[in-house]
Amino acid sequence: MALAALLSSTAAAAADPAPRAAATTRAQVPAGVTAGVAVFDRRTGTFTEQINAAGQFRSASVVKILIALDMLWNRDPATLPAADRTRIDAMLRSSDDAAASHYWANNGQGAVIDRMVARLRLADTARPPASHPGFWGYTALSARDTVTIYRYLLDSAPAAVRDYVMNNLRQSTRCATDGYDQHFGIAGSFNRPWAVKQGWSGFSSGGCTAPASARSAQNGAGAAAVDLSRPALHTTGVVGAGDRAIVAVLTLHPSGTPYGKAYTDLGRLTRSLNVPGATRPAGTWIGTWGSGVRVRTQATTGSAAVTTLPAGVEVLVSCQKRGQQVSVPPYVNDWWAHLPQYGGYMTNIYLSSPDNQVPGVPVC
Repeated sequence: MALAALLSSTAAAAADPAPRAAATTRAQVPAGVTAGVAVFDRRTGTFTEQINAAGQFRSASVVKILIALDMLWNRDPATLPAADRTRIDAMLRSSDDAAASHYWANNGQGAVIDRMVARLRLADTARPPASHPGFWGYTALSARDTVTIYRYLLDSAPAAVRDYVMNNLRQSTRCATDGYDQHFGIAGSFNRPWAVKQGWSGFSSGGCTAPASARSAQNGAGAAAVDLSRPALHTTGVVGAGDRAIVAVLTLHPSGTPYGKAYTDLGRLTRSLNVPGATRPAGTWIGTWGSGVRVRTQATTGSAAVTTLPAGVEVLVSCQKRGQQVSVPPYVNDWWAHLPQYGGYMTNIYLSSPDNQVPGVPVC
């Protein structure tokens, strides 16, 4: 069968043992992906990675950090009305679009970006094009400016603002408000401690358990000097004890790229980076197939679902064990894989492996 051929042909390529130490090689950009990369070591004050660091990308939801900082400028977060704290919490933790649109409309739209560019002396950041003034996700942003934003937050912002924003980013939810799985890139590549603000635009399904919905108009597709049409997936944040490394990886993918494919490619790129202070979870990276694949609390179909995987995404498997027999004709399998980053199990049927028990993966 074509499916069987796919599984056997991709198994060797899909399995990718995860190293425990930080990578030392230059960023490895997957074929077809346009990337802007910057990794800054706060301990030494130097960049360990820079590729197209000044390149402008549409920000997607990464701009929500600037929207929050503008709202908090010269203001103690403790003085915010409860409604504003609720909105900002959701915007930073779960990438809530409605909250971003609320502040964008109320605080002058592109003027938010103009103010933050001047305050932080950003070099490559610009308000959305005049043809799309309400589209906050069309803000132009670069990897090096993203590092500057995090450096301001960590080193220059008032302590109350720093703690409020960073604590929200440390509590990033796996499922965003719109149903996209947002724990790709940094969140999928490194052990905690980390804090992230992610961005995505131009995809149709993120695969989380929460109900999915189309991206808002403010984060949709269009045309301007900055590429607004190709699907965008960005991972930004800090990694390691004491927030040692600032990581910004901005990517564009070929038109029509499925979310799971972009999620996987961004993960591979992020794992190739030299990120000082980062530690990586043990296990083997393996591709998956199928859609609507559930991760469950136990190795049974009757146990609670933790989440639903993005279709075709690569997952980290720490070990495998026998559980309930699952039948997906013509396949039958009673082996289940433990996915440490999800805290649950998936049936091995949907792993891209030619055997029921994945070779080289230990038994739990």
